[in-house]
Amino acid sequence: MPLPPLNALRAFEAAARHEGFIGASDELHVTRGAISRHVRQLEDHLGVQLFVRQSKGVRLTNAGRQLLPALSEAFALIRRETDRLTADTGDLRIICPPATSIRWLIPRLEDFRRAHPEIRVRLTTDFHGHLGFDMTEFDIGFSCEHWPTRAPDIVSETLFPVYLTPACAPALLAGKPWFDTPQDLARHVLLHETSTHLDWRDWLEAFSVTGVDPASGDDFPNLDIAAKAAVMGTGIVMGDIVLCREEFEGGTLVMPLPDMVCPSPMGGISILGPRDKWHEPKVAAFRSWAATMAARDCDYLAGLNLDVTEAA
Repeated sequence: MPLPPLNALRAFEAAARHEGFIGASDELHVTRGAISRHVRQLEDHLGVQLFVRQSKGVRLTNAGRQLLPALSEAFALIRRETDRLTADTGDLRIICPPATSIRWLIPRLEDFRRAHPEIRVRLTTDFHGHLGFDMTEFDIGFSCEHWPTRAPDIVSETLFPVYLTPACAPALLAGKPWFDTPQDLARHVLLHETSTHLDWRDWLEAFSVTGVDPASGDDFPNLDIAAKAAVMGTGIVMGDIVLCREEFEGGTLVMPLPDMVCPSPMGGISILGPRDKWHEPKVAAFRSWAATMAARDCDYLAGLNLDVTEAA
């Protein structure tokens, strides 16, 4: 038997859900009579009665009750897939960690939207690196260059390096020679952007600083909050020179040890994505734009003439 007409199937499924022809006609934007004719056409095609017509509406027969779940599931699947394909056409789905979102991507994102009004950006601010990059949900992600659990079908390119140095509020230094040596850091509360304390461990190791306990201090969920705590004078944060640029340029954070700068062992900030989407027009447009934005940060770092010490 050939498949029944699609319009007849849609009319029956809607009428069955609404338990009547009126609701179905409103949903499908056709007349009540058109719904009735389509349902009758389907009944004739199948050779079974699907509704019992009553003076106050209709009710499903046993055959109708058997057919309804299969049709509802099929139409829901079609709707989900067509929605996904439509979204894939114009939407650019990005996942970016909180600090990078707040301090780098979001302040610049309006520039991309103006340059590419045909691309609708859908940004999710969350961590993803330790869970792996879910290519079914996102087109572009941001991560550290050397994140260890990256899937083999993910490609990436580095945007700008991450340089680390201690940072604190100017008031924390006022009138007190706390920083004759790096060991004087032990006098202060260390502020950590993660509970792993990797930020301070890496820096202390890079400069072979002893007498400072990287396990001490306060933990925060990300660099943005840790940096704000430092601005409030609660302690010393391991500052990312690019991501903390606003505070450094505004003077709300200073570098007490400006000659002690090292790159993060995790590498720079990178964008990454599924290999099979990497050259799609919307992804390529974002990659090109991000590289242009990042070049300005690289120029900023070059202009600082930093004496960067490589990690041991």
